[in-house]
Amino acid sequence: MEISATGRLKVRITAADVGKRVSVRRMNDPAVPGEKFTDTVGVLASWDNGVLLITRKSGETVHIAESSLVAGKVVPSTPARRRGPAASYQELAHVSTRAWRPVESERLGEWELRAASGFTRRANSVLPIGDPGIPLDGALEAVRRWYGERGLPAYIQTATGAEGTQELLCAELERRGWEREVTAELWIGALAPVADRAEAEEVLLARDADEAWLARYQRKGVSEVALKVLGSGPSVWFATVPGSTDGAAPAAIGRCVVDGRWASFSAVEVDPEQRRRGLATTVMAALARRALDEGASAAWLQVESDNTGARALYAGMGFAAHHAYHHYREPAGPGSGRYGSS
Repeated sequence: MEISATGRLKVRITAADVGKRVSVRRMNDPAVPGEKFTDTVGVLASWDNGVLLITRKSGETVHIAESSLVAGKVVPSTPARRRGPAASYQELAHVSTRAWRPVESERLGEWELRAASGFTRRANSVLPIGDPGIPLDGALEAVRRWYGERGLPAYIQTATGAEGTQELLCAELERRGWEREVTAELWIGALAPVADRAEAEEVLLARDADEAWLARYQRKGVSEVALKVLGSGPSVWFATVPGSTDGAAPAAIGRCVVDGRWASFSAVEVDPEQRRRGLATTVMAALARRALDEGASAAWLQVESDNTGARALYAGMGFAAHHAYHHYREPAGPGSGRYGSS
């Protein structure tokens, strides 16, 4: 915290610092037992009517009464990552969208509107990188109209926690009643250590998702649209560990998309009765070796915050969180409709 020459804490931020990363200390309610002060670090998203809105790296928004502030200062952006490959949010956002392409897309300024008949939020949400070219309220109305014409609810995918992410947009969406439904993280790591994790003789690799692979995939009754999304990407590979008996569903599956220096991992699923045998590691190792052969050197994947098993697995492989991402759904009303999982 900022301390003056007299040893007193000072508030050295103003409303002019909206959009900057700040650290503040506020006094807690004296009627509530516990710590006297609470510290908050994040992006100052707004300062209106005596209330500060700060968005933390996780995407959580914190409302702080100006009258409770005892100290505050602008702090530097998060230092460059020392673990894993160097990567900007913009690079990863574009790579991840190429690995999971919608069936239909349209530009709204620099925003991309994506649709795929409701198969996953990522393929049916706006990627708002840059300027939509019109004021925000007009852009949101255009988004709702575009998805409404397709019988879909409007979703906007945002990110927080890295340089160039969208903490301010998150605050504006929440101010307008958009509801955050899903939060996950994008993790990155070096590819070669993944390839070295396990032998992979029992893994079959193919360019298409066959019936056996789909039999293990968590989303049943996959449509033609879903198959197009699954097969999208610069260089797509599907991995299968055969079941223990003829005709049985695979013991494990996985999907990888190779895009330049990047390889993505998704749909890594294991038969519940065969977990803790290292099959997920085996699948990822086989896919990583193929990606290395195609010239990739770095990897990314997505993991939900409450998936403790997956997080432990990926951390053991050298992956670490780069940023959080969120899907905001339009306020309830006309245009709201069905939706698949993310």
